[in-house]
Amino acid sequence: MRINIVNHSKHPLPTYETIASAGLDLRASLDQSITLESLERKLIPTGLFIELPVGYEAQVRPRSGMSFKYGIGVLNAPGTIDADYRGEIKVILVNLSKDPYTINDGERIAQMVIARHEQAEWIEVETLNPSERGAGGFGSTGHK
Repeated sequence: MRINIVNHSKHPLPTYETIASAGLDLRASLDQSITLESLERKLIPTGLFIELPVGYEAQVRPRSGMSFKYGIGVLNAPGTIDADYRGEIKVILVNLSKDPYTINDGERIAQMVIARHEQAEWIEVETLNPSERGAGGFGSTGHK
């Protein structure tokens, strides 16, 4: 798939790190480092602007290493970039650890997955067809 991209950062375009990677790493595009204090959240620019085809979205997700090692996550994960959005891709990072974390220019801060999607057409009915699960939710299928 070919996607138009504008890169206003001084970093290379996002790449897949391995042949089987689903996500492309997004890098911080900063004039100066930003420190996230414990439980603080900030909007981090990437300098990237994309033009997705209709029927696709870009999902912004945390990087597992940052989450596990440092407690840094993407607050609205997965964040959705719609096909008609043309603004800069920015990532809402949150520090869920008790220690400050400094984000440096060019640091890989999140990953982006390009995904196909459908738009639903609602059909209003009086009842729904029964299923084995029924209305059970929030752990109703068991613990194991």
